[in-house]
Amino acid sequence: METIIHYVLLSLLGILFLMPLLWMIFASIDTGAIQALKMPTAFTLANFQSIITDPALIRSFGIGLAISGGQSILIVILCVLAAYPLSRYSLKYKKSFMMTILFMTSLPMTAVIVPVFQMFLYLKFQDSLIALTFFLTASSLPYGIWMMKNFMDSVPLDLEESAWVDGASVWQGIRKVVTPLMLPGIFTVGIFTFTGSWGNFFVPYILIQSPEKMPASVSIFQFFGNFGMVNYGRLAAFSVLYSLPVVILYGLSQSFMSKGFSMGGATKG
Repeated sequence: METIIHYVLLSLLGILFLMPLLWMIFASIDTGAIQALKMPTAFTLANFQSIITDPALIRSFGIGLAISGGQSILIVILCVLAAYPLSRYSLKYKKSFMMTILFMTSLPMTAVIVPVFQMFLYLKFQDSLIALTFFLTASSLPYGIWMMKNFMDSVPLDLEESAWVDGASVWQGIRKVVTPLMLPGIFTVGIFTFTGSWGNFFVPYILIQSPEKMPASVSIFQFFGNFGMVNYGRLAAFSVLYSLPVVILYGLSQSFMSKGFSMGGATKG
């Protein structure tokens, strides 16, 4: 009986998560899409066509991809370099430093956005996509370093020592030994960073002033017109296209994500 209850609860949760997805798919191909979930009365691709042929929306997708992709690359590089000494060296204040990093991961963005906005105004960065990317990178570093350090701990030090004996430098050990073995961890941090940046509405909305520089996460706001009028068909089509980068990224990295992070058997033989 207990097992049946568990399955019923899980099924209900699955339905709750599935209903918004079904609405998004059905509404995107419906000529008369409304707020309620219903089967399309007439199928059409006009909603997708209107999104794809809109230069402003295409530009917002490109800006969002540039910001999220650039942030993910910077985070992966910086976190690998920062996690290496924390994982490999016996530093005097390492525990205190790690606790500080853990504390910084818990700071809500709303607690720091006002001084950050004032700093952007003072430095005249309030409309700079490059400055926005670097700020998002800095705000994601604590959690990224914490995750990357834990992944790097799983790579046996014996492998690096063997490379050093063969004449490899520390940098060569990181690049040719440590990094390939912790690819699952690197993909995890990269995907986590990309999805967080791709779906970030609040920070770009505050720090970017020009409408033509808004990323896709903010451009979706334009589908909500005045007096509660919403074009649900275009909104659903935009949402479907907006979900594709994350879905594709997860699909491409699934083989790396499923390998696990245990490297204990790498030193046997």
